[in-house]
Amino acid sequence: MLKAAGLTLAGVLVAGAATGGWAYWHLNSNIKSVDIDQALGDDRPAKVTVTPSPSASESPLPTEALNILVLGSDSRSGKENQALGGGDSTGARSDTAMVVHVDAGRTEATVVSIPRDTLVTRPSCPLKDGGSTAVAYQAMFNSAYSVGGPVCAVKTVESITNVRMDHYIEIDFAGFAKLVDALGGVTVTTDEDIDDSSSHLTLRSGTHHLNGKQALGLARTRHGIGDGSDLGRIGLQQKLVKALLEQIASTNLLTSPTKLYSVADALTGSLTTDTGLDSLTELMSLGQSLKGLSADQVKTVMMPVVQAPSDHNRVVAEEPAASRLWKSLR
Repeated sequence: MLKAAGLTLAGVLVAGAATGGWAYWHLNSNIKSVDIDQALGDDRPAKVTVTPSPSASESPLPTEALNILVLGSDSRSGKENQALGGGDSTGARSDTAMVVHVDAGRTEATVVSIPRDTLVTRPSCPLKDGGSTAVAYQAMFNSAYSVGGPVCAVKTVESITNVRMDHYIEIDFAGFAKLVDALGGVTVTTDEDIDDSSSHLTLRSGTHHLNGKQALGLARTRHGIGDGSDLGRIGLQQKLVKALLEQIASTNLLTSPTKLYSVADALTGSLTTDTGLDSLTELMSLGQSLKGLSADQVKTVMMPVVQAPSDHNRVVAEEPAASRLWKSLR
C-alpha cells in the first residue's frame, strides 16, 4: 500500500504537470489529514535517532527505519460505505490494524496485525474539544478509534508496544474497494470454503480473481472460517496484503495514464494520514524510498495472543513473546 501510494503518485505528478497542474491539485486536495504530533505532544515513545552516513548527501531519499500504523476503518458514513459495510450508519472502529515496520535501508518489511478483539489498557486520549478520554482497563483494542479517532488509535498502539509510530495511514471501506477495482482486481488463494453472510462473501476454496467488493468482503470475513474469531480474519487480510503488492508489481500503470489516474484518485480519495504524509510530494517521497521492496520481502505476522481469562471471546497479548516482537521493531 505504501509503495503503491508513492510510485502511483509519482507518475501522476508527471501527468499533472503536463495538464497544467489540475490533476495535482485535485489529487492533493483529496487527502485528509490529522495532526497527530501536535495532539500527542511529547508524551510518546522516543523517536529513533539516525546518524547520517557520509554518503547521505548522495542519496536524497530517506533510508532510516519506519513504523507506520495502517488502519482500515469500518466507518458507515456516506452512502458508499453504508452500502459496502451494512449495519448501523453511525460510529466507526478500526476494523483492521497493522503496524508496518520497514527496516533501515527500506528493502525489507514486517507487517504486524493487532487483533481488534485484544483487551488492552486504553490510555487517556486528547479530544478535539480540549478534553480527554478516561483511562479504560480491559477495553477492546478497536474501541480506541471509536472514542478518540486516529489520535487515540496511535496513542493506544504506542502505549501497548512502546514503539513510536512515525506515520499514520487510514483507508475506508469504499476507498479500498475502489482501489482494488482500479488496479483490475486482485488474485487470492483461499484454503477453505467461505460462506459469510456478514461480509456478504461466498467462495469455494482455491484461487480467485476478486473485484473490489469481493476483496473487501474477504478482508472483513470472520464467520465460518477457523474458530470464527478475528484471528481467522487476520490470516485472510495478510494474504490480501501480499496479493495487493503482487498486483501492483505486475501492473505497469505508467503505460496507461487513464488507469494511473484512476488508481491515484481512488487511493488519495480514501486516505486519511498524519500531517507528515498529507501531500502528493510526501507520499511520492515515501513510495520512491520503498522502490526496492517486493512482496517476497514483506513478512506478515500477528501479535502473539492467548485467550483472555475474563472472556473466552477476547484475547490478550501473550507475554513475553509480544514484548519481544515489539522490541525488535524499535
